[in-house]
Amino acid sequence: MAPMKRQTDPDVRLLQAAADPTRLAILRELSARGGVCACDFTTCCDVAQPTVSHHLKVLREAGWVRTERRASWVWYYLRPEAVERFGQLAGQLSPASAPPMPRAGLRSLPVIQPSV
Repeated sequence: MAPMKRQTDPDVRLLQAAADPTRLAILRELSARGGVCACDFTTCCDVAQPTVSHHLKVLREAGWVRTERRASWVWYYLRPEAVERFGQLAGQLSPASAPPMPRAGLRSLPVIQPSV
């Protein structure tokens, strides 16, 4: 099996970074609280500090967060431009090819299954 290529499309990297449950919890925490010290993520995410550090690195490399050093502490902030891009990507999706919903009071036709 060939090794998986590292994704270079910034939109794919943004979406992949947010698709992990721990990273999504971090993004939600940042959204709710603004700046968060790296040491405070272990309580919201229920993972060890090395794991939090890994997830924060992935989010930083994908463009979701920016950092600010305060003495020996590192604070993380959600980047508004990442949130805006995420909204743009989601806005590009639409159910244009979806069949129309049946109107109230009308019976829908049964689905005919092919015989085997």
